[in-house]
Amino acid sequence: MAGNSDPLTPRAKIAVTAGKAVAAASRAAGRGSGSVIGGRVALKLDPDLLARLAQNLDVILVSATNGKTTTTRLIAEALRAAGPVVSNALGANMPAGITSALAGGSDAKYGVIEVDEKYLAGVARDTDPKCIALLNLSRDQLDRAAETRMLAENWREGLAGSKAVVVANADDPLVVWAASSSPNVVWVAAGQMWKDDAWSCPSCGGVMQRPGDDWFCGECGFRRPQPSWALSGDHVLDPHGSAWPIHLQLPGRANKANAASSAAVAAVFGVPPQVALERMYQVQAVAGRYDVVQFMERDLRLLLAKNPAGWLETFSLIDPAPAPVILSVNARGADGTDTSWLWDVDYTRLSGHPIFVIGDRKLDLAVRLEVANQHFQVCESVDQAVQLCPPGRIEVIANYTAFQDLRRRVGN
Repeated sequence: MAGNSDPLTPRAKIAVTAGKAVAAASRAAGRGSGSVIGGRVALKLDPDLLARLAQNLDVILVSATNGKTTTTRLIAEALRAAGPVVSNALGANMPAGITSALAGGSDAKYGVIEVDEKYLAGVARDTDPKCIALLNLSRDQLDRAAETRMLAENWREGLAGSKAVVVANADDPLVVWAASSSPNVVWVAAGQMWKDDAWSCPSCGGVMQRPGDDWFCGECGFRRPQPSWALSGDHVLDPHGSAWPIHLQLPGRANKANAASSAAVAAVFGVPPQVALERMYQVQAVAGRYDVVQFMERDLRLLLAKNPAGWLETFSLIDPAPAPVILSVNARGADGTDTSWLWDVDYTRLSGHPIFVIGDRKLDLAVRLEVANQHFQVCESVDQAVQLCPPGRIEVIANYTAFQDLRRRVGN
C-alpha cells in the first residue's frame, strides 16, 4: 500500500532518475513525451524496476484491441474517489511506457495501466495486479500481431491461476475463452458489434451459434456465461439488478460499454456505481479523440479508428448524411504496414456522405471505396480536403499515425 516503507533499492532510484532525465531531454528536443525512451533507459539500468514500482500499488490492468485508452481513463477517474491514482493516460502501453508512468506516481494508491494485448501476460507477471479488465479481441496490425485466437491463448495461459479479479466481456467469445482459466471472473454484458473474428469456437474450432445476443458452440458446449453486470441502453445494471444512468461526454455505444466495464472494476475496490459513473462524466476527450477543433473556419471532429471493429463503431457516431467525411489512412510501423484490413470494413455505411481521402495510403483506400460504390475525392492534404467542404461540421476518421499527423496540423 502507499505509505509503506520505500520499496526502491538504490539501483532502482538511480534507474528512475536516469529515466526521467532522458525523458525530459527527449521532450526538450521536441520528440514527444519521452515516456517510452525514459522507460527503456530505466529498465536497462534495473530490469526489475516495473515490479518494484508496482509492489506498493493496487494495480489494475486494462487490455483490448479497441477502447483500452478510454477505459483506462474512465477507471482512473472512478477510482480517484477512493485514493490517488497513477496511470499511463496517454497510451504508452508497453513495458517501457508503463514503467515511466509508474515512476511518476510516488504517492499513488492505485495504478491504472493500459497494456498492449501482446504484453498483457508479461506485465501481469511483473505487477501482480488486483484486477484485470478484458474488453474485446479483434484483428489488428495484421503484419505483426498474432491472429486473434493465438492472442486469446496467450492471455488464457498468462492469466491461468492469477489471483486478480478478472472483469471480462461476456459477449466476446475470445475474451470469455481467455478469461475462463482464471478462478475469479466478473462477467459484464458489454456487447459486441464486430463479430467477424468470433464465428469459430476458440475452444474446439466448431461453428459458433449466435441466436440473438446469445452465443454458444454447437459442438463442444462452450457458451456465453451469465453476466453479473450489463449495459442496458443508457444504464448500467449492477449485480443487485439496480439500473444506474450513464452520463458521458464521450459519444457512442462503445463508450457506454467501456463505462459499464469501468463501473464493474470500480466496484471491486468498493467504489459504488453511482459515484463511479458520476466521476466518468469528467472525461471529455482522450488524447484528442472526439475533440472538435476549429480549422479553416470549419468544425472538425477527430475520430480514431485503427481496425475493422473500430471503424464499425466509429461509423455509428458520425452525423447523418450529407455531413462531409474525411478519411485518412497511413501504414507506418505503429499502424501495421498491411492495409488488407480495409477490405473488412463496410464502407457502404458512408453512402450519402461526401467523402475525401487523404493519408499515406489514400490510394489503397480509394480502390476500396471504388469497389464499395462510394463517391469520393482523393486529396493531397487535410487543408485541401477541408477547403472542398462547405462551412460547418466535418467528421474526420483516421488510423493511428494519421490521427497524430492530423492533430499536429489542425492544432489539437
